[in-house]
Amino acid sequence: VQLQASGGGLVQPGGSLRLSCAASGSIDDINAMAWYSQAPGKQREMVAALIPLRGTTQYTRSVKGRFTISGDNVKKTVYLQMNNLQPLDTAVYYCTMSATFGRWDYWGQGTLVTVSS
Repeated sequence: VQLQASGGGLVQPGGSLRLSCAASGSIDDINAMAWYSQAPGKQREMVAALIPLRGTTQYTRSVKGRFTISGDNVKKTVYLQMNNLQPLDTAVYYCTMSATFGRWDYWGQGTLVTVSS
């Protein structure tokens, strides 16, 4: 099973990016999806999470109102719409999916987002 993330790049402050992640290979039913970020010198942290069957989402406080997570557990895809990006958002973003309660089973390779003027 592989998760392929894409959509990162260089953007000016105030700009937008849309990250995409798709799973390939034999994969069990997905019960949760998320995006994590890891800034240089910092630990990886969760940015946004989605439980597709319930339609519930969760965001870290710093991105609320700016980022939107969406996904499809049948198509095994997850997206992160990032608006009003700020330099503090600069990081490698990883997608992850859970087929086992309480565990992130699959991880993408990461896509770099750089916010700079």
